[in-house]
Amino acid sequence: MSRMIFVNLPVVDVARATAFYEALGFTRNDLFSNEQASAMVWSEAIQVMLLDRAFYATFTDKQLIDAKLTSGVLLALSLDSRAAVDSITEEAIASGGRETRERQDMGFMYSRAFEDLDGHTWEPMFMDMVAAEQAMSQPETTGA
Repeated sequence: MSRMIFVNLPVVDVARATAFYEALGFTRNDLFSNEQASAMVWSEAIQVMLLDRAFYATFTDKQLIDAKLTSGVLLALSLDSRAAVDSITEEAIASGGRETRERQDMGFMYSRAFEDLDGHTWEPMFMDMVAAEQAMSQPETTGA
């Protein structure tokens, strides 16, 4: 098995959360999905497991957070263009999500941020690696 990451998120309504993530371009993997969980595929290496809160609680002794009130993780997604960043963010908003901050444009990096239906924060971003390398290799200008 190749290296993969499975991000597990507690959700209030698995079916509703599944529809939200499908609208963003994730694909449901029926082999690992049922009424308590949806395995949502982002790429060959990344899957998001949407787990009913009660089911999620069986994997931990810790109290579950309400992601609408408490931040525990920021999930960044690398995309191929600024337009793709805007597209997924606008789809999230249209599907019931909420944009959480203003766009950030650093020239070489462009990002936005939104919450899903349960308050989990996603940060889609595009980075122009050539421009980033150029920007990071420049000596900082000081006022001295």
